[in-house]
Amino acid sequence: MFPEDLTARAAALIDLCRSRKLMLATAESCTGGLIAGLITSVPGSSDVLDCGFVTYSNAAKTRMIGVAADLVQRHGAVSEEVARAMAEGALAHSAADVAVAVTGVAGPGGGTALKPVGLVHCAAARKGFPTQARVLRLGDIGRDEVRIETVRAALEMAYEIAGP
Repeated sequence: MFPEDLTARAAALIDLCRSRKLMLATAESCTGGLIAGLITSVPGSSDVLDCGFVTYSNAAKTRMIGVAADLVQRHGAVSEEVARAMAEGALAHSAADVAVAVTGVAGPGGGTALKPVGLVHCAAARKGFPTQARVLRLGDIGRDEVRIETVRAALEMAYEIAGP
C-alpha cells in the first residue's frame, strides 16, 4: 500500500521506539491518518503506537488535543505554532512519550499567497525534550504527493526526536 522506503522507515522507527521503550502518538490534519496508517502497516507496531488523532477541522484540534482556539485564530491552522501545539497536545492526551504532528495545504485548492498549496508544518514532541518544528515548502506537486512527502518528513522527525 505504501512505498517500500516508507515502510522500511516506519519499521526502523518502531524498532527504535521498542528498544527505548517509547510509545508513539500522531496528530494529523492534511495527512488524514496516513502516518498512523503507515505505522500500523508494520507488524509489531502495537508495541509502540498508542494512538493517532485525525484532527482535520480546527474544532477537532481544539476538542481532541487541546489546541487553543485563539492560537488557531491568530496564526491559522497551517502554522508552526499550531503544529507545535498539536504535537504537545497529542502527548498530553495520550500515553505516548513521542508525538508527531502535521498540518498543511495539500491542494489542489485552499492555498493563498501567504499559505500556498504544498506548505506543511510538522512538529515532533518528546517528554522531557524541546519540541521540534520543520516547515515543508513542497509546491503544487499534487495532493497525494504532498501527503506522502509529509508522511516521509514526519517519520524522519519522529525518528530524530526518539533517538537522543
